[in-house]
Amino acid sequence: MAYIKGMDRSQMCLPEYIEDMVPPDSPVRVIDRFVDSLNMKELGFQKAEPAETGRPSYDPRDLLKLYIYGYFNKIRSSRKLMQECLRNIELFFLLNRITPDFRTIADFRKDNADSISKVFLEFAKLCMKLDLYSKELFAIDGSKFRAVNGHKRMYNEEILTKKLDRIAGKLKEYMARLDHEDQDEDEGDENSDEDHSYLAGKISELEARKQLYEDYLSELKESGDTQKLTTDPEARMLHSQKDGFHCCYNVQAAVDSVTHLIGHYSVTNHLNDQGILHKFSEQLKKNMDMPSVRVVADKGYDGKDEIETCVMNGIVPYIGFKYDKEERLYTLDYVKADITEKQRQSAKPEDISACLHAGILPSCYENTNISVEVCTEGQIGCFLRSQDQMTVTCPMGFILKRTKFKREGMVYASRAACRQCTNRCTQSKSFKTVYFGPSTDRVAVRMSRDTPPINTPPPDFIPHNAFFRKQKVRQTVLLRIKDDIPKQKARLCISEHPFGTVKWFHGAHYVLCRGIKKTTAEIGLSFLAYNLRRAINLRGAINIMEGIKA
Repeated sequence: MAYIKGMDRSQMCLPEYIEDMVPPDSPVRVIDRFVDSLNMKELGFQKAEPAETGRPSYDPRDLLKLYIYGYFNKIRSSRKLMQECLRNIELFFLLNRITPDFRTIADFRKDNADSISKVFLEFAKLCMKLDLYSKELFAIDGSKFRAVNGHKRMYNEEILTKKLDRIAGKLKEYMARLDHEDQDEDEGDENSDEDHSYLAGKISELEARKQLYEDYLSELKESGDTQKLTTDPEARMLHSQKDGFHCCYNVQAAVDSVTHLIGHYSVTNHLNDQGILHKFSEQLKKNMDMPSVRVVADKGYDGKDEIETCVMNGIVPYIGFKYDKEERLYTLDYVKADITEKQRQSAKPEDISACLHAGILPSCYENTNISVEVCTEGQIGCFLRSQDQMTVTCPMGFILKRTKFKREGMVYASRAACRQCTNRCTQSKSFKTVYFGPSTDRVAVRMSRDTPPINTPPPDFIPHNAFFRKQKVRQTVLLRIKDDIPKQKARLCISEHPFGTVKWFHGAHYVLCRGIKKTTAEIGLSFLAYNLRRAINLRGAINIMEGIKA
C-alpha cells in the first residue's frame, strides 16, 4: 500500500486568495476588526496620519495588529515577529503581506508606550458593551515580573560599602607590590618593567571602579533610595515566594469574579502592596464606569487608614486582616443630620461620608461586610473589689483575679475576660489591668460602648483621676468591617488564574522593555491578549466581531 502523497510543488493550486485560507471564526479576524475600529489619532499613536512627503511609513494599525497577534501566540520578540511575517499565513492575511524590519517593530512598541497602554482599556470597553463583565466582585492581587536587570547590576549601601572595602584592600596590596617592584628595578631586575606596568594598570582600573562606586553611594544618600539598578533604574529588588529575591516590577491586576476578565492593571515598583488599594480601586471604578465597587484582596493590602479611605469613597473592601482578626472597628464622630433617601441611594463620597457620620448605612453597602451603629461613649462604670481582696468585678460583670503586688496595692487582670467583653476599657490592644490601693474599694473607668455598665459608682463617688471629671458623655458612630472567609478562599481561584496564564501560556514571566512606562505597555499587551482569548472562549469569535461592527 502506498503512502499518502501531497500536491506537486510545481502545480498551481486553488484557492489563490489569502482571504479563503483563514477560517471565518479565526481569532485573527477578531484582531483585525478590533484594531480597524480604533481611532489611532485619539489614542496618540505616532504617524497616525501619513506624511505628505518623504518615504511612506508603516501604518501603526498594522504594527499594532502584529504585536497583538504575537502576544496572543506567545511571540514577543521583534526578531521572531519579523520571521513570522515571512512565513505565517495568518500574518499574510492580517498585514497584507508586508514584512517590516525587526527594528521598526521594536521601535513601534518603544515609541508608542502610552498609546499601547490605552488599547487595553478600549478592549475592556468593548467587553463591557458585550456584557462580559459581571461587576459583582473584583479580585485584586499583585505578582512579580522579572525586569531586564541582573543581580550583579543592583547596588545598595551595604553592597557598595563591602565593594569599597574590598577595593581598598586590593589597592593596598597592589601598592605594596609596586613598592617592592621599584626596589627590584633599582637592583637591576629585567622583569620589573613588565610587572610595574601590569600593577599600574590594575591600580588605575581599581581607582576608576572606586570612583564609580562612590558616585553610586552619594546618589543613594542624596535621593534617599535604598537601591540602585544600573540596567533598569526604575526596577526594584523584590521578594517572590517561589523564586526568592530578583529585580522585578510589581504588577497589579483586578479580575472579574465570574468571567475572570481583567478590568484594570497597573505596573509599580513598590516593595509590597501597602498603600495601593484605594488608588487602584478608584481607577477600577472609573474604567468600569461604576458608582461603587466591591473588591477582595489578601492580607498584604491591609492598612487601617487605607481601608477607611476606601469605605469613605464607595469601595467595599473584603480584605484579609492581619494578626487573624475577624473584624476591624473605626470610631467616627457622630453628626446629627436629616439624611434624605436620595443621599442614602447616592454613591458620591460626600453623601457616603454624611450617611456614615449620621449612623446610617448607605444603600451601596447593604448586604456587605460593613455595618454602622451609634454608640454612647463616656459613661462611667467601676471595678468593684471583693471583701477578701482576691477578686475584682469589672463594669460588665466579669471576674478579674489578683496577679501581683505593686507598691502598697494590688493589680488585677483577666486576659480571657477581656477577650470576650464587648466593651473596651483601654485603648491598647492588650487586656486591661486595674490597680487598687490599700484603702480603695472602687476604680472608675469610662465605657466605650453604649452598653450600660453593671457596676455603677454611687452618686457621691468622686474618681481620683481628674480626667474623668472633665470628660463628657458623647455619641459616636462605630464602623464595623468584618472579614469574609469564603470570599478570601475564592480569591485564590480568581486572581491567580490570569497571572499564571499570562506568565506561562503567553510566556510573559519576564519583561523585555526597560522603565515603568514601557513595561506598562508590554504588560498591557499581555493582558489584552489574555482578555481577547477569554472573550472568544466566552462568546465566540463571530459574536465578538458582530459586537465590534455594531
